Formats: sequence, C-alpha cells, structure tokens
Amino acid sequence: MSDTAATQFTVLLYSDDAAVRDRIRLAIGTRPAADLSVEFADASTWEECRRLLDDYEIDLMVLDGEATPAGGLGIARQTKDEYQDPPPTCVVIARAADRWLAAYSNVDATLLAPLDPVTTGQTVAQLLRARKAGAVPLGALPRT
Repeated sequence: MSDTAATQFTVLLYSDDAAVRDRIRLAIGTRPAADLSVEFADASTWEECRRLLDDYEIDLMVLDGEATPAGGLGIARQTKDEYQDPPPTCVVIARAADRWLAAYSNVDATLLAPLDPVTTGQTVAQLLRARKAGAVPLGALPRT
C-alpha cells in the first residue's frame, strides 16, 4: 500500500512535559496501521489545546493524565463539555485504578504508562477508524 492510499489524520498530543509528548509520539508512530497516516500537533497547556481545537481539524486528542496544572482527564472532560463536535479522547494514565475517573471524564480510551507500542497503535487506529466512520465520541453534546 502506498503512502497516498493511507488516510491522513491529525492527532493532538498534550502534556506539559515535552519528553512525555515525545514518548507518546514514538509509541503511536506516523503509521499506527497500514491504512492510517498521522501528523501531530503539540500542546503544553489547555490554552494551546483550545487554540488547536478552534483553528484545526483535530481527529484525536491523546492527553497526559499526569500533566500539571491541567491534567489530561480534566481537559478531556472540559473538551466534551465545551465543544459541539469534540474529537475522541485517549488519556495516558499512570494507574489502572484511575480508569473510573477516565469514565467519569467521558474519555473514549485509556492507555497505561509506560506505553506499549502495539497496544498504543491498536488503540489509536481503532479510535481514528471510528472517527472516520462517523462515530460520536463519548460525552459529546447532542446535535440539534
């Protein structure tokens, strides 16, 4: 399959730590599946996330659950509360026990740190394919 046959998606990576964003980017890769190609947009603050969401078509947000002062779970919830058509969200969490909080935050998927590249690629591919098929992310506001 040639590069032109792959569907291009934009993934927003959020963490206050550039090294964490780099680890997430490395785990996802630019081709999480043969039919998918990914470009990344980086944000280190909630304000940068908001600007990117307002100015670009973001297909998926991958958020650091341990970021400060705004954590990925809070940003996921805020995005679902404020945007009519938010992208799906995936939050990288440090403790499996935090999955209940991710569910409360309407997160579409979680990944457990340290990231496994196979699981990460599969999760991202699933979310992007669902987005392409028109799936509505968890917690999205009802369309009127």
